[in-house]
Amino acid sequence: MKRMIGGALALMMGAGVAHAQEDELTLQLKWVTQGQFAGYYVAKEKGFYEDAGLDVTIKPGGPDIAPTQVIAGGGADVVVEWMPAALAARERGLPLVNIAQPFKKSGMMLTCLKETGVEGPEDFPGRTLGVWFFGNEYPFLSWMSHLEIPTEGGEEGVEVLKQGFNVDPLLQKQADCISTMTYNEYWQVIDAGIPEDQLITFKYEDQGVATLEDGLYVLEERLEDPEFKDALARFVAASMRGWEYAAENPDEAADIVLEYDETGAQTEKHQQRMVREISKLTEGSNGTLDPADFQRTVDTLLAGGSDPVITEDPGDAAWTHEITDMAFE
Repeated sequence: MKRMIGGALALMMGAGVAHAQEDELTLQLKWVTQGQFAGYYVAKEKGFYEDAGLDVTIKPGGPDIAPTQVIAGGGADVVVEWMPAALAARERGLPLVNIAQPFKKSGMMLTCLKETGVEGPEDFPGRTLGVWFFGNEYPFLSWMSHLEIPTEGGEEGVEVLKQGFNVDPLLQKQADCISTMTYNEYWQVIDAGIPEDQLITFKYEDQGVATLEDGLYVLEERLEDPEFKDALARFVAASMRGWEYAAENPDEAADIVLEYDETGAQTEKHQQRMVREISKLTEGSNGTLDPADFQRTVDTLLAGGSDPVITEDPGDAAWTHEITDMAFE
């Protein structure tokens, strides 16, 4: 990763000279300001975007903000989105294209209390499982489909609890297992006083049903503009430089994130931990999408039970290597 980004840095520095007037780009995040997006905040704070001739505005997300709706309404040039939501939006008529994939691995998992007796997926029938919806349920539904476990309750199936973006169902013992991310909610459970040895986790990566998260997407029609593509290439290269710096300097990256958190809701300890966990997901990626990872995601979504998130394979039209090729070659 260092070799490729180092080469891109030279390209970017040249670009910064060539672009006396900075090109403006607006990035819409998938969620609130936190270590999940450290690479972008680092790139902005350390001047990497400026070096690349860019003026980047970073817009935080939240529970009432859908990146797909923001970009459809012209509120952003680029969005950070999970691939299930992006492909679902594409099938509904919003032509999103993945231009880069900083996250190589999925951070999604199911976290269970050991006292419930759950030791493996074979113990799921008859249990209540907390699941995020709004497009985040599809990996779970596909997993249950693969296991041939119904999701309508009953002794042979699982009761699905529509989980909010918190860990309350586990703490209040309303669910045997809940959805968590390796870098966020799992540690909220720990911080709430439940020790790790009292938990058992099932990572979607390990179960073979992981889908790609936190990719960068733009509207297809805008890729017809050579100047926009040039700006995107510089943006991707500078962003990956930010991710590399964050991985090498996690505490500083966490401090930068906290500076941009206007809510004051984040804590230093949690953000430092989050940046370190996120770095495990970006490790091995220079931002270029692996077509095999894309196809695995598509296959998982198509197999999502009786109500799959997409009904057809979108094919190569849903992603491009053109921007990362320009950024790193």
